[in-house]
Amino acid sequence: MSKQINVALVGNPNTGKTSVFNNLTGLNQKVGNYPGITVEKKEAIIKLSRNLKAHVLDLPGTYSLNATSIDENVVIELLLNKNDKDFPDVVVVVSDIENLKRNLLLFTQIKDLGLPTILAINMADRMDRKGIQLDIDLLEKRLNTKVNLISARKNEGFDDLKKSIINYQNISLEPCLYASEIDKAYFESLKKAYPNQELYKLWLVITQDVNFGKTNRNKIPAESEFKPKSDSEIKRLQQKETIKRYQFINATLKETLTKDLNLATGLRAKIDRLLIHKVWGYVIFLAILFLIFQTIYDWSSYPMDFIDESFLHLSEFVKQYFPSGMLSDLITEGIIPGIGGIVIFVPQIAFLFLFISILEETGYMSRVVFLMDRVMRKFGMSGKSVVPLVSGTACAIPAVMAARNIESWKERLVTILVVPFTTCSARLPVYLIIISLVIPDERWLGLFNYQGITLMLLYLLGFGTAVVSGWLASKLLKVDFKTYFVVEMPDYKLPIVKNVVYTVVEKTKSFVFGAGKIILAISIILWVLASYGPTEDFSNAKEIVKSQTDTSELTEEELDTKISSYKLKHSFIGYAGRAIEPVFVPLGYDWKIGIAIISSFAAREVFVGTLATIYSVGNDEEQTIRNRMAAEVNPILGGPLFTFASGISLLLFYAFAMQCMSTLAIVKRETGTWKWPLIQLFGMSGFAYVVALIAFQILK
Repeated sequence: MSKQINVALVGNPNTGKTSVFNNLTGLNQKVGNYPGITVEKKEAIIKLSRNLKAHVLDLPGTYSLNATSIDENVVIELLLNKNDKDFPDVVVVVSDIENLKRNLLLFTQIKDLGLPTILAINMADRMDRKGIQLDIDLLEKRLNTKVNLISARKNEGFDDLKKSIINYQNISLEPCLYASEIDKAYFESLKKAYPNQELYKLWLVITQDVNFGKTNRNKIPAESEFKPKSDSEIKRLQQKETIKRYQFINATLKETLTKDLNLATGLRAKIDRLLIHKVWGYVIFLAILFLIFQTIYDWSSYPMDFIDESFLHLSEFVKQYFPSGMLSDLITEGIIPGIGGIVIFVPQIAFLFLFISILEETGYMSRVVFLMDRVMRKFGMSGKSVVPLVSGTACAIPAVMAARNIESWKERLVTILVVPFTTCSARLPVYLIIISLVIPDERWLGLFNYQGITLMLLYLLGFGTAVVSGWLASKLLKVDFKTYFVVEMPDYKLPIVKNVVYTVVEKTKSFVFGAGKIILAISIILWVLASYGPTEDFSNAKEIVKSQTDTSELTEEELDTKISSYKLKHSFIGYAGRAIEPVFVPLGYDWKIGIAIISSFAAREVFVGTLATIYSVGNDEEQTIRNRMAAEVNPILGGPLFTFASGISLLLFYAFAMQCMSTLAIVKRETGTWKWPLIQLFGMSGFAYVVALIAFQILK
């Protein structure tokens, strides 16, 4: 029987902890949430030796054990609670060779908890270039631990790190700083009151709002009872602790680390002066965005055409070789078109995540956050609001959760309320299909694709609306407390290919399977509603159409199309759609688009899947979904349904409408009430309707 141990990976943000986790675990990792909270939990089981396995847990990034957010609380609670099933047998603190001084604060705190603690110094491949030399043997002696030099980029040093984990029981538990050094009298009285507990753990329980579990307090004479200190005295002792730790760290590094400053400075500072310049910084950022959206359109057109044709052939194959009947019709007219309507956008979504991942890996995204902080403060929001708004371009759900780092409740609420305005990946399929129908596939100056320009403008519109609405909300809520904004500027580095691939695969897979479940269910429901009707008009559609039409002038294909259209109009979904059609006609939409909009309140991307299902019921299998939508006629105004006016109206509606039940659920969870998500739902959707109405009436 092989033994299994728990290994916790801990570290400051931007130390490469996630890269270390990826190198240790490969593709074995599992992503979920911690029970009861929305913090992401990444874990994996790896084999260290023939008789030893490790359950590796990647804990949220934290600068110290002095928690200021829910993410950091997760780290402290796990390290303090021996009854937790994930309580670590050994902790690996991941640090960055260029920021050892700052990283070692967290290391010394964790080591003083009495846990076997390994120091893994990442980015060792940069030592020569930065002129850094480190005496590992002396550093191990001063820290009383095992130190491993590793490089996640070059996958070096991980065999030695695994050996250190295997031999974790040989690591000294001697603390770096004895608690009594902070305040001898106070900690001696604390020890008398709680003789069975470790002093530093007790200190963290007193100073942090965490769940520690059961503590046994002995009864002692009243004259010597432990007397708690005031909040101001506790703060003073915390400051004293930090000072003493840095004194220890400075003395240690003075003996063990040397750095040639002439090699370590220069290029980064020059690049920073350009990228975060108050004028050129924004110009460069917009140019990068412009280039990204141009590339998304140019590179993805070939795989998108291939996927579109593949789903068409798959539908034809099933129709030809499966026995005819209800099941075959459901698969060919409901499931395949519905799923195909989303899968076709996988190339563009994958390219978007590819570029975002590259920007994060290179260190440029931190500069973007710093740049946007200047803008945010002018609109009454905290600089910390930038992080949720930028991450909202991927998905609003983690973006809402990222607002937990904002200390002021009102500023946090404002950020949560406006985050859904930023263009998330779920809107991308809607934007792409509508843009392809109403914006010409031509180039400006022979270089820049108009469709790519439109997509970039929609992203900028979403972010601009979020900022302006944040300013209005901050005025209405009378937000007068401003938090300080601190962002770390990591060194520039080449992206690690493995990390980029993991990010693209994981995010794209999450999008496809997350949306796929909803689309599959809705596609089946919509197909049933579109394939059956409540009256004889549906069941006798063929005879009714023939009696009302001069069939001699129609081909058999045209007659079948008319019959299919008549049946769809008199199906369950046809009656429902025509009932709500008056609401959407002023916006330039027909009842089919109305049904797609209503169904997409479950998730925005369902819009495309819904139209794909509706247009496929009884229609010619030889036409792609895009061609069917392009050929659709407006039943009231005549002419193409998807015109420039109706297309722009629809794009603006989806830019502003709140159409994501999952986001509403997260907002309710984060705010603790249904009041704010309902304000979001009706406020954003009402605003979207008015803007779409004005746009169509002006452009038609």
